[in-house]
Amino acid sequence: MNGKEKFVPGNGYIHIGYGNLVAAAKVDAILMPGSSPMKRLKRRAAAEARLVDATFGRKTRAIIITDSNHVILSAIAPETLWRRAGGVKDDLEREGA
Repeated sequence: MNGKEKFVPGNGYIHIGYGNLVAAAKVDAILMPGSSPMKRLKRRAAAEARLVDATFGRKTRAIIITDSNHVILSAIAPETLWRRAGGVKDDLEREGA
């Protein structure tokens, strides 16, 4: 950006809560954090300095895996993040009703 271009959140970015954005093209997966494998993934990423905590002290509701193998924690539900990324909103839209 040369200073004349405006940054527009939403154009290729996903708002993951509290003013944080992730490039949608870089997201490989949006996962639920409750299972033991997800807890191990989180611990391993923290030990390897690949963990980004964007929860601001709130409960982790989604784990985002990027193509660079970084793990991002979000306090926003995975379903909401999926919708913000342009995913299907509900079953009725998927069926075209």
